[in-house]
Parts: sequence; structure tokens; C-alpha cells
Amino acid sequence: MGAFLDKPKTHKHNNHGEGNGLRYGLSSMQGWRVEMEDAHTAVLGLPAPGMKDWSFFAVYDGHAGSRVANYCSKHLLEHLISASFGQQGESSGSEPAAMEPPSVDAVKAGIRTGFLKIDDHMRSFSDLRNGMDRSGSTAVGILISTDHFFFINCGDSRAVLYRNSNVCFSTLDHKPGNPREKERIQNAGGTVMIQRVNGSLAVSRALGDYDYKNVDGKGPTEQLVSPEPEVFEMMRAPELDQFVILACDGIWDVMSNEDLCVFVKSRLEVSSDLEKVCNEVVDTCLHMGSRDNMSVVLVCLPNAPKVSEEAVRKDAELNKYLESQVEEMMSQPGEEGYPDLATVMRNLSADNNMPPLPPGGGLASKRSVIEAVYNSMNPYREEDGVSTYLYFKKYPCHVNFGTLNNNYTLSALWYNIFAAD
Repeated sequence: MGAFLDKPKTHKHNNHGEGNGLRYGLSSMQGWRVEMEDAHTAVLGLPAPGMKDWSFFAVYDGHAGSRVANYCSKHLLEHLISASFGQQGESSGSEPAAMEPPSVDAVKAGIRTGFLKIDDHMRSFSDLRNGMDRSGSTAVGILISTDHFFFINCGDSRAVLYRNSNVCFSTLDHKPGNPREKERIQNAGGTVMIQRVNGSLAVSRALGDYDYKNVDGKGPTEQLVSPEPEVFEMMRAPELDQFVILACDGIWDVMSNEDLCVFVKSRLEVSSDLEKVCNEVVDTCLHMGSRDNMSVVLVCLPNAPKVSEEAVRKDAELNKYLESQVEEMMSQPGEEGYPDLATVMRNLSADNNMPPLPPGGGLASKRSVIEAVYNSMNPYREEDGVSTYLYFKKYPCHVNFGTLNNNYTLSALWYNIFAAD
């Protein structure tokens, strides 16, 4: 389940690229978790004969450690490519160097084989085999050729395709409570309690997690936790396809498919910087209450939304309005002093005169704008975080606690407040 920090780590890892008619951006943030266990892959032009115009993107959501996720981010693609050509080679007898790109059926079979092979390969690692490292990882990805999408999912991370301004496709989460998954778990001698495998693991398919893959007499896809991916193949529709989003459950826990897609669409109409758009997604999910690691990869297709002058103008007007409202609240402190940030947010959320907020993101997506003004006008703010105020009738003054850290406990603060009495 994982432990949490006293405050989130909001530093982000970013990347972007362009090629094969695609543009991508990505963002990942540790957030409230004590460890960053997510990883990702983004490759434009695959290192295989005839596949230079193919691309691959994936997000890996690790649990109980980052070992499996990090290894898969570096090596899963090579297993998929090798297995795809192997499947084609079995049927044609050709040498890999002379091959054309693999067929649709060979790719689908190769993806499944590649997952099973990398899962079996990692089992040989001494730390994973001996139980010193019990990590596992979900994997969601997309393989894009000139004509096809191959959506790949193993676990509860998710991929969505936005086509013609609608959510056209979404992968299916592998949860222990799903009837098909539950049947396999029970057939392997396990149980599903509190929607978890044996009351512990929240996903029913994953790479790694070898503690759940030791049932004698059962094959790799019949274990309590299966490494088998589901693969969905779709023809591309160049005039309609807009973007693909890959994200871990730290994103999907707080945003629905539709909300995330309309939010991304609205941000693409304001900025062409895909890293910035992904950062806004991650920040918004943090402000919506996500407590998990967060990773998102945005792949824009040729028909993706373009920056609109009207959308830019409306977004600037909204920011200006929010800034003016926060300035007004902070310039007129009440009897108890300056309002805290939570009060400012509540007041803004009740404002019926506010211009339209970004769809799907709401006020949470503008929190950074609000915080910037709030902090600039808060005379008691701390440099490392937003101040908190306590008001004591016994002491008619405002006490700024700032942000607690590991060396300054709440007990010490109370002692300092009352020691002079």
C-alpha cells in the first residue's frame, strides 16, 4: 500500500520529442509517496528492420519497489521486437535482417510472448528470486505503426485514444474483483479480499510480483498474478485521431477518461509545449487529492488540437480574474488575520461570477496561479511551504507555524507557544 511523506515532492521529470509524424511530452512526479516507483519509455523509430517509422511509448507503475519498473522501461521493447520477429520468422523461415516489418498477427503474438519472456527472465535475478526484492510493476503502452495502433495493458495503468473530440478507446484495468481475474485467482488457490489478491495486492496482472507466481502445476498465465498483457489492435484514422494518453493510476484515481481528455484538449488549445501540458495534468491531479506517484505520457497525432488565439485570451482573462480575487481577499484580513489557502480556495469555488474554468480540471488546475498571488501577499509565509495560522483567544496574536519538518515536532511548537505563560 505504501507510506506517505509529510509533504509531497513536486519536482518533475520531463521529456519531449518529435518524429514519425508524432509529438510527445511526458511528466512524472513522486508526490506524497516515500519513493518514486514509476518509470516510462518513449522511442521514436524502433531499432529493427523496417520499423524506423514505428514508435513505442509506455508507462510502468511499480509497487513494493522500483526494480521491476526500471528494468522494464529499459528492456521490455527489445523483448517485444525480438518476439515479434520470432513469430514471423517461425511462419516464414526468413532471417530477421531480410524481413519486412512484422504482420499484425505477428506483432500481437510477439507482444504477448515478449511480456512472458521478460517476466521469466527477471525471475532469474538473484534479488527477485530470493525475495530480497518483492517489487512488481504494471505496464501500459502503445506501439504505433504507419497504419495501426497496438494498445498494450498489464495491470491498472491505462491508455486512452481521443478521436474526433471523443474518448474512442480505453484499455481495461486488471483488478482482482473483475470476474475473469477473480476466477483465475481462485483457480490458483487464492482469494480476493477487500478487492485485493489475498487481501494484499491491488492488481491482478503485473510483471514481477513473484511471491504470487509460485503455484505448482499452473502455467505463467494461470498464477495468482498473471504477466499476460491484453493487446488491442486498431486501424489509425489520420483525419480524426487527435492524441493518446498513457498514465498510471495516480492520474486515473482522481480523473476520469473523459475529464482528462477534455482537460488535455483545452490545454493544447492554450499551449503547444507538451511538457507544460503534462505538468499541468500532474499538478492538477496532485491538487485533486492524488496520493500516489504520477506519470503521464501525451502522444499528439497530426490532427491534435492547435493553439487558439481565443482560448489563449480566455485563459489569460481567467488568470487575471483569479489573481484579482486573491489580491482582494488578502488585502482585507479579518479579525483572525489573513485567510489560509484552504479558505481562499473555498471562497473562489463559491464564486458564481467566475469565468469558465478549464473543463475536467476545474479550480484545481489553477491552483498554481492562486498560490503565486497568495504567497506574494502573505506576510507570514514560509519559504518552503504555505503558512498555517492558529488563533488563540488567550494570546491575541497570530502564530505562524509554517511547514513542519522532521526536526521540529508539533509538541515543540506547543511548548514554545505556552512556555512564556
